[in-house]
Amino acid sequence: MIKITVENPNRIKQSLKLIESKIKVKISHNNKSVFEIKGNELDEFICEEVLRAIDFGFNAEDTLMLKNEDFSLQFVNIKSYTKKSNLQLIRARLIGREGRAKATIEELTGAIIVIHKNKIGIIVDSNHLDAVVQALILIIQGSKHANVFAYLEKQNRLNRNIDEDDLGLRIKVKKE
Repeated sequence: MIKITVENPNRIKQSLKLIESKIKVKISHNNKSVFEIKGNELDEFICEEVLRAIDFGFNAEDTLMLKNEDFSLQFVNIKSYTKKSNLQLIRARLIGREGRAKATIEELTGAIIVIHKNKIGIIVDSNHLDAVVQALILIIQGSKHANVFAYLEKQNRLNRNIDEDDLGLRIKVKKE
């Protein structure tokens, strides 16, 4: 049994039935902001991550991607990567005009990004995790958006080449 304390219990209460049915755990809440998770250890861990993500601001259905072992939840603290005091400007750079910067990063990497106060929450597969975090840090530190998008596209090409080459473990037979 795992106990987790959350800031927004109402967000979690709205999605309890969905979580319990999809992850096969039992969630109870005795206190206003304390939830108890009962199930097998792996399901409890997954459910804890899902609850943390929902509490942060992710959509409940998006957090269920965490059931897949390739996906993970990562947080980036904006204050850790800048000395600027105008964090509103940095958040605006991360989101972009009409949300285009955030949407482009999500499209290039398959990530789901939520910006809340001075933290960024990311749900992404392990192949793109480092690239997404690095891209967000670059934007926080003032890099041009075009350069960051080019970096992500390059990382995508590198990931595809690794997948296609199969890490060089297979013996390739040449036809004559």
